[in-house]
Amino acid sequence: MNRWLLPLLLVLTGGCPSEQPPEDDPFHDPLSRPAEPTLDPADFETSDDCVGCHPDQVADWQTSSHAYAMVDPVFRALVEIRQDDFDGTQDPFCTQCHSAIGTRGGEIVDGFHWSDLSEVTLEGVTCTACHSVSHLERASNSGHVLDPGGPLRGPFSDPEPSSAHESVGTDLLGTASFCGGCHDVIELDGLNLERPFAEWQESPAAEEGRPCQTCHMPTRTGPATNQGTRDRTLRSHRFVGVDLPLLEGFLTPEEELQKLIEAEQLLATAATLLVEPGPFVPGEQLDLYVTVQNDIDAHNLPTGSTFIRQLWVELTARDAEGTVLYRTGDLDAAGDLRDHWSELDPYGDEDLLSFASNLVDEAGNPELFPWRAAEHTSASLAPLYARTATLFVPTAGAAAGPLTVEARLRFRPYPPHLLRALGLGDAISRVPIIDLDAVTLEVPAP
Repeated sequence: MNRWLLPLLLVLTGGCPSEQPPEDDPFHDPLSRPAEPTLDPADFETSDDCVGCHPDQVADWQTSSHAYAMVDPVFRALVEIRQDDFDGTQDPFCTQCHSAIGTRGGEIVDGFHWSDLSEVTLEGVTCTACHSVSHLERASNSGHVLDPGGPLRGPFSDPEPSSAHESVGTDLLGTASFCGGCHDVIELDGLNLERPFAEWQESPAAEEGRPCQTCHMPTRTGPATNQGTRDRTLRSHRFVGVDLPLLEGFLTPEEELQKLIEAEQLLATAATLLVEPGPFVPGEQLDLYVTVQNDIDAHNLPTGSTFIRQLWVELTARDAEGTVLYRTGDLDAAGDLRDHWSELDPYGDEDLLSFASNLVDEAGNPELFPWRAAEHTSASLAPLYARTATLFVPTAGAAAGPLTVEARLRFRPYPPHLLRALGLGDAISRVPIIDLDAVTLEVPAP
C-alpha cells in the first residue's frame, strides 16, 4: 500500500489511537499496551465461573478460535520469533488482542514466559474479555475499554436478574466495530496487516446494516441462562470461521469434524469460478479466460491474515488421450505452491493465480514475518468483485479430439512452508484444503 494513503485509511478505520505514547517510549500504548498495569487479572472471572449459568455459551466458546487464541502453536511460535527479533521489548504487540486482560494486567511483559501466565490470561478472548467492555476507543489494535468493576454487558436491554452478577444491555456487542476492535491490525510502522472491518465499512453489507455477527454468530432461540424464564434470540459463541486448530487435543475428533464442516459451509457460497475457452485450433495456443468472483458482500476474499492464508486456482488441461498439456496451481512434493516459498520448485509456476497477499522487505524481497516487512500488497477480491485472467494452453502435439479442462478454486488457512519455518512441520498433515468451487469443461476440436 502507498504510505501516503495511510493517514486517510487510519481515519476511515478508526485506526488512530486517541492517546500517543511518550516520544521516548514509542512502543507502549496507554490503552492496549500500557507501560504499567492498568487492571488486575484477578478481577476477571474465568469461563469456569460462567459455565454454571451459561453452559451452552461456554460450550460453544470452548471450541472457538477465541478460546484457542493463547494456546495456538502458530501464534506462540510467531510471538517467540518476534521475541528473538526485538529481545522481548515488543512482546505485548500480538498479545494485546489475544489476551487483553493479561497484556493490560502486567502478566505479559518484556521476555514473558507462557508458563508464568494465569488461567484467565491463558483463556485468551475469554467471556469477560468481551462482556466487560464498556466502550470502544478505536476500531483496531485492541481498542476496547475494559471495566472489570462494572456490570457485565450483554445484548439485551432488559436482562433478567441474576444473583451471580449485575447485568446491563449494550448495543455495542452487536456492532461490526466491536469486532474491528481486534480484527483490524496495524503494525507499529503503520503497515496495515488485517482489515476485515475496514473492508466491511466499504461493503454492501454495511450499507444494509448487516454486521459481522450475522454470519459468524448465527442465531438460535432459547433462554439466555439455565435459570432464564424467557426465550431470547441467542447468538452462537462458536464464532464460525475458517481457522482450524492445529493443536492436537484442543478439540475432540467429533468437534474437529464439526469445525471443518462449518468452515466448508461458510466457504461453499463464498466464490464463483468460471472458465471460458477461446477458439480452439489444434496445434495453436488455446486461450482460457478464468474468472473468480467474490460472492461475499461483507468483506474481501480472503480476509484477515491474508499474508498467511492461501486462495488460488488450480487448473489442468489434457488432450483427448489424457496427456497433460498445461497445469497451474498444483503443489510441489512438499505440499507448497510453486511460488517463491517453494524449496523444491521456486517460481516454477509463472501463471499461478493467487488471491492472498504478500509481504516484502525494504529491498523488495518476499518476507514471511510482518514485523520485518516494509510493504504489504494484497490480491484479495473486494466484496462482490470479480477478476479475470487469461491462461495460455499450448496444444502442439496434442492428440486429435476435444480438450478437457478441470479447474478448482482452493483455500487453506496455513501454507506448509510457514509451518516448517515455525518448527511445526508435524502439523502440516492437519491442514485441510477446501475447494470453494470447481469447473470441468470440454473444448471441442473444430
